Amino acid sequence: MRLVNAVAMAVVTVVVGMLPLHAHAGRSCETRKPTAEVITKGMQLAERTSAALDASGARVVLLARAGQDLQRYRLQYSHLGLAYKTNDGAWRVVHKLNQCGTAVASLYRQGLGEFFLDDLWHYEAAWEIPTPAVQAQLLALLQGPSAGIVRLNTPAYSIVSYAWGQKYQQSNQWAIETMAAAMEPATIRNRAQAQAWLQFKGYEPTTLRLGALTRLGGRLSSANVAFDDHPNEKRFSDRIETVSVDSVFAWLPRAGLASQPVRLKL
Repeated sequence: MRLVNAVAMAVVTVVVGMLPLHAHAGRSCETRKPTAEVITKGMQLAERTSAALDASGARVVLLARAGQDLQRYRLQYSHLGLAYKTNDGAWRVVHKLNQCGTAVASLYRQGLGEFFLDDLWHYEAAWEIPTPAVQAQLLALLQGPSAGIVRLNTPAYSIVSYAWGQKYQQSNQWAIETMAAAMEPATIRNRAQAQAWLQFKGYEPTTLRLGALTRLGGRLSSANVAFDDHPNEKRFSDRIETVSVDSVFAWLPRAGLASQPVRLKL
């Protein structure tokens, strides 16, 4: 890939605030200087993803990456964003990133190069193409004023936030709640209404089986892990219900809102 293309795809436009030095979602919080190999692979994945998305004819997709090893939880992908094709032909991704080491997250609009410029667990992209009607609604939101994008954003972040709670919000949760708001812009004004729409459409979150020691260890060692928004009857029976990419990818085709997932590996 030519250097000029790599640089162009790595350009980031921030939706809210300035990009922090360490913004993370769906990956570890270790600070490591990217190697030439990491940069090359990330850009190659971005270039191939861009070409595949162009060939699909889609204008909006739900795009995932594999930033962490989640095999112990039987999950394949860690992070979800809303990707759309701009009028000049470039692809941009709007997604939520946690400021590493904190319980705060912000929204960002990035190129594909920046989205994949990471020390990923697997150099693999996956996406689902919404139906034309869903794409039209999402595109109107993503290309519209930033106020529409940030309306349902909750800065307080927990990587295992309760799927039906409003105290915290993780990245995948923001994506599908924002999708709900895009589908019903006249009636969905808050997160509770968005979640009611998701339940009506049959969305089912992932249930993680996390014991008391795991929960305690996570809460004490990581600022971005909290369990106090989960109902006691579920939390104390080791059932942590949260929004995963895999659960979203299973739900969208089942609900008739998108195609089956497409996967691309280097």
